[in-house]
Amino acid sequence: MNAHPAEAAATTLSERPSNARLDKVSKLFGSFAALRQVSADMEPGRCYVLLGENGAGKSTLLRILAGLLRPSFGTVRLFGSLEPQQVRERIGYMSHAPMLYDELTAQENLRYFAALYPSRKCLAPEEALQQVGLDPALKRTLGQYSQGMRQRTSLARVLLSVPELLLLDEPFSNMDLESARQMVELLAHFRQGDRTIVLTTHQRDLAAPIADWVLTLRAGCVASLEPGVPSL
Repeated sequence: MNAHPAEAAATTLSERPSNARLDKVSKLFGSFAALRQVSADMEPGRCYVLLGENGAGKSTLLRILAGLLRPSFGTVRLFGSLEPQQVRERIGYMSHAPMLYDELTAQENLRYFAALYPSRKCLAPEEALQQVGLDPALKRTLGQYSQGMRQRTSLARVLLSVPELLLLDEPFSNMDLESARQMVELLAHFRQGDRTIVLTTHQRDLAAPIADWVLTLRAGCVASLEPGVPSL
């Protein structure tokens, strides 16, 4: 019997080193199964795009990879470890909530967050802002920023800790087309080396230029795992 395409792809990926490995991961909230038997390996230097309707399990999967949720069943290995807390400094997570202060400038926001992690080897706030194409000297407070600039600042906050696994929940949300394309270019640069990107989106066309693999969830199950065709 031929293997399901998703199973075949997962088998191929499992033969290679991975920054994140999910083995038959399920997540229950009461009697509701948000994820069901999800298996996938996520290699260094690759971008994985998670697709699916609302409620398909994309954000739940991202939160499990971030160590914010524990699976009900199955195992998750991050950089070879079964304990997400042990490798948290190697993970960057950007959720729907920007986790930024509107009354502060971008630089002030990043200085605040860098000060929360004195033991981490972080980028200088100015360098993180330059990486996402923002002027560190900009004096406007975040409340005066466009949505695209806010998303860039949020990404800069995540990049402060120089993560090896970057998890992004709807990074193109509410962005105009030009801002979204600029975000894609930033992520293409970040993906270089041994870093891994996992992002959720409803806008497959925007993510297509950097998608090495496209994992589609349906009702918490892996409906397909297909190679993407990066063009950047």
